[in-house]
Amino acid sequence: MLSLVNSINNLNKCCWCTKTIAVRSLNSWTGGKKYLGFTYYPREGEVDPPYTATKLFMVQRVKRYLYNPYWQKKILTDMGLDHKGSDIAIVKNTPEMNARLWKVKHLIKITPIQTPDGLPEKEEYWGTHLDTEGVFRISKTFLPDTKRLEATEDFEKLAKRVDKDTVEKNCRNKWLNPWSTIV
Repeated sequence: MLSLVNSINNLNKCCWCTKTIAVRSLNSWTGGKKYLGFTYYPREGEVDPPYTATKLFMVQRVKRYLYNPYWQKKILTDMGLDHKGSDIAIVKNTPEMNARLWKVKHLIKITPIQTPDGLPEKEEYWGTHLDTEGVFRISKTFLPDTKRLEATEDFEKLAKRVDKDTVEKNCRNKWLNPWSTIV
């Protein structure tokens, strides 16, 4: 009996044996939730919180574009991430796009876009801001003043106003011919 206990203790000291014993004991567990590719065994009384998937992802390249296979470069180019590393791309959360992102997951950083203020109404994108953490905010303080917009439109429609091209032309003529005429 003592030799059996010693042999079990020696087996437990060996790292590959402890992993094998742990894996074999998982087969006897019941009540696991089956997900794609794995089985999750929650603790007693543990309930997953409700989760709604985001509609959009913010994708940023964090590794080099060069020295990667052509199929990974094509995916990055299609998303517009082949130039500066600080460029971001906004992509939809669809199975097709997720499959493409999975192929270049080691080259990019994916941040889900959260909308705590809700989505803006149609044609009302003034005062919106997307943080680096993926939070899309709508601020009413950044809305444009409608009186100023109307005044600007009225000024641009005036025929007597001096536009930029005329000012540049007159200034260039005075620079090239300073003593010809004084106007």
